[in-house]
Amino acid sequence: MTANPVLLQKKYARIVERFSERQKLSLNDALDCFYHSVTYRLISERVSNLHCMSDEYLMEELISEYDGKI
Repeated sequence: MTANPVLLQKKYARIVERFSERQKLSLNDALDCFYHSVTYRLISERVSNLHCMSDEYLMEELISEYDGKI
């Protein structure tokens, strides 16, 4: 299954915004965390159709990854 690049960009924006709010980070810091995460790499490479998962699920994955690095 291929994802529309525009829809993926919108999905990324929603995930980053929620992540920023939840972790109390600036949008720039949240964006930096997202683009350097394994979660982003897996979504962008469309591994296991991860890009089809809900924004909430993907944000939780990102939080788990972020919390593990602190």
